[in-house]
Amino acid sequence: MFVRVKTINQDGRSYEYLQIVRSVRDGGRVRQELVASLGRRDLLIATGKLDQLVQALARFSARLKVIEAAKDERFVAREAKTWGPALVFGRLWQQQGLPEILDRHAEGRRFGFDPERVAFALALQRLCAPGSDLQGAAWAHTVEAPGFADLALHHFYRTVPWLAAIRHALEQDLFFQHRDLFSAELDLVFADTTSVYCYREGESALIRHGYSRDRRPDLPQLVLCVAVDGQGWPVAFDVLPGNTADVAALGLTIARFRERFRIRRAVVVADRGMFGRNTLAQLRDHASAPFDYILGCPLRRERTVAKEVLARPGRYQQIAANLEVKEVKLGKRRYVVCRNLIEAKQDAADREAVLAKLRQTLAHDGPKAVVGNRGYARYLKIAKGSVRLDEAAITREARLDGKFVLSTSTALPAAEVAQAYKSLWRVERAFREVKSTLDVRPIFHQRDDSVIGHIVGCFLALRLEVDLQRRLDAKSLAAPWPDLMRDLARLQAVIVDLDGTRYRLRTDCQGHAAKAFQAAGVAIPTAVTALGPIPDLDAPPKDPAAVAHAV
Repeated sequence: MFVRVKTINQDGRSYEYLQIVRSVRDGGRVRQELVASLGRRDLLIATGKLDQLVQALARFSARLKVIEAAKDERFVAREAKTWGPALVFGRLWQQQGLPEILDRHAEGRRFGFDPERVAFALALQRLCAPGSDLQGAAWAHTVEAPGFADLALHHFYRTVPWLAAIRHALEQDLFFQHRDLFSAELDLVFADTTSVYCYREGESALIRHGYSRDRRPDLPQLVLCVAVDGQGWPVAFDVLPGNTADVAALGLTIARFRERFRIRRAVVVADRGMFGRNTLAQLRDHASAPFDYILGCPLRRERTVAKEVLARPGRYQQIAANLEVKEVKLGKRRYVVCRNLIEAKQDAADREAVLAKLRQTLAHDGPKAVVGNRGYARYLKIAKGSVRLDEAAITREARLDGKFVLSTSTALPAAEVAQAYKSLWRVERAFREVKSTLDVRPIFHQRDDSVIGHIVGCFLALRLEVDLQRRLDAKSLAAPWPDLMRDLARLQAVIVDLDGTRYRLRTDCQGHAAKAFQAAGVAIPTAVTALGPIPDLDAPPKDPAAVAHAV
């Protein structure tokens, strides 16, 4: 039903009447049926009868009752909690089967609390407010999510080592639950490594001093390696002692993954930082079965690539709007030269801008102004008493415009090799998420199993983030991740009491938050929800045995 304004002409004048009507179907047509006539609009407003009617009807609406009572002393606002992230990621957590998997692994253990809720709190904290477990225990009480109000700090401290103990089984359960007999093998592996430092006293078998990417050689660290499949889905992670070199970490990690998963044919795709003889030897000559590889080659540092591979003539094959490839074989080694025409134009423009600035600096400020500038060094020829442009070096640089070279042991067509390497951005984005959004580092735990459990929570958070991002991409919903998380956090649940009843009010859904709800398939809650009578905090707790008997 709704209110309709009916205009009637009487005695040469027009009058507006307010009517309550409803829509009814008459055969194949929809018509409006009069329910009641309220009277002339101007008279209703002048006499105040319209306001009286609205107020009388509002008494029967819980939503309007709460809104109107906000001006009354009977209305008490209890607390406001962040609600949006828990709703969206809680649905993804359920759809990934994590509650059932974690409950199964916790069966038979006397925790005295729900470790599945703690694990979800750990993952959600990494996405929303990265920090220590001490901070996480306090943060959980600011979130509207089932079970979070009962969590305490010692629950976090007990859950973290338990996650470390079950992490291999947990990864396998997650890996195999969505695979069938035709997709049980993991054929394409994207791998990358990073170091994670820890604030702790002394070293252990895992936490050791080594090369620190964070420029913290004073702190011990571990090496973390994450594997992502061809669709960009995080499969598993491995941890190695902090003094393990990247190349060795890659070989050890893939070998362990082969033992834990049904990897029939592994193709390791790694970036240019992994390229080297040791890498190739480990991937080619593995004891159990050789690994195929697709590795990016450093164009300037690798002599064979710079002088032979790029110099080979041949026709490029276009495989995408902005990507061309050609194959080059040198002895037993196979290379794929890739060229992006858009990036080639950009590289050429960038180089010309640098050269124009260099010529201007040489002409006005002299050679001393450019000597020592690393950006200019590759274009200069410095001799005794003279500094001039190196035309041969400029020509060599022009040959690299928009190009990258891949070395591979696979028999895949050149186009598939290039596409596989281009997909490496998935694992690189995953690592950016691990390093920034999930904030793995720094770690304050003193025990190795607690450190690993901390990383398990980060890994579960990474799966949630990738899941939501994939769903957004599938629905073509563009939303910058920081803005999306900010807008989700702005959706809050406000708990209020009114006339003996407790209600939950929802704040407005703003910005990109609606896109997250749409992608996750979650309905935005109603603005007002009645939760029931106000709980009596002074009442004695019910006897569990009596409750069970009554049931």
